[in-house]
Amino acid sequence: MNSRIYIAPVQGHTDAAWRHFHQLAYGGNNLYFTPFIRAEHGGVRDRDIRDFSGPLSANHQLEPQVIFRDMEELDLLLTALEDEGATRINLNMGCPFPLQTGKGRGAGFIANSAEATRLPEIAARYPGISLSAKMRLGFSGHDEWRGIMPVLNSMPLRFIALHPRVARQQYGGDLDLDMFAEFMKESANPVVFNGELKTPSDISDMTERFADIAGVMLGRGLLGRPSLAAEAAAGEEWPRERRIDEMLRFHNALIAHYEETLCGESQLLSKIKPFWEYAEEEIGRKAWKAIKKAGTVPKYRTALALIE
Repeated sequence: MNSRIYIAPVQGHTDAAWRHFHQLAYGGNNLYFTPFIRAEHGGVRDRDIRDFSGPLSANHQLEPQVIFRDMEELDLLLTALEDEGATRINLNMGCPFPLQTGKGRGAGFIANSAEATRLPEIAARYPGISLSAKMRLGFSGHDEWRGIMPVLNSMPLRFIALHPRVARQQYGGDLDLDMFAEFMKESANPVVFNGELKTPSDISDMTERFADIAGVMLGRGLLGRPSLAAEAAAGEEWPRERRIDEMLRFHNALIAHYEETLCGESQLLSKIKPFWEYAEEEIGRKAWKAIKKAGTVPKYRTALALIE
């Protein structure tokens, strides 16, 4: 495919180690994003800064993502990341989880027109930073995006990654592809498609339907099938045996890193087991359930042997 592939940030999954070893395993000209960085107690958590600027992030193209409820929070975040050398930052206006939307962050920000109108003013304070955005159609209404579109169109965003659901749907219900087309028509900025892309044919179908999109963003589909971006870039579907072999190679490099850096069996398992959370369809239900139930490292390795 000719369109760019963007690797979506997923909390608890796509940290620096995951991104580092995914790039080592599969390569490619992908753009990765940090899980969202937020203001906390008047500052930014050191571990979030390390996730962006640490040595594991040196082997891949990376853009930090920030989540905010108002311009004061956004200003703080942009300052902190600029100080760390960031020149590109992604604005999260799409997180659907109540813990964030209930505080006016993520998809909850879309309805805050008073703060949204200040976005260009804050962005102008950082001429050395190029912004992009990740968003949903709205919080509960599929046309809520129309209220913020004039603001977005007044800003030179590198792209807007749109997931064509509303926050209240979380990750269930149908994608509103007609509304995605409307959004594309109204946007002065390039638009990236995000949502339910799980196979190379899903990606090719979407890029054929929306020929003018600037790329696709892969999230849970890539977590379940880590070769997906490489397959899409090559324009081919890998045989399952190759996909599993490469997936295990990726996993083995990642767990070896965790074994060197984490302390104790419980910590290791809590860190590595999420690797398989979305992979039931790829590895088979028997192995997936055994991995999920494994309470010790030996049982975990026995469960891995069930993957065929």
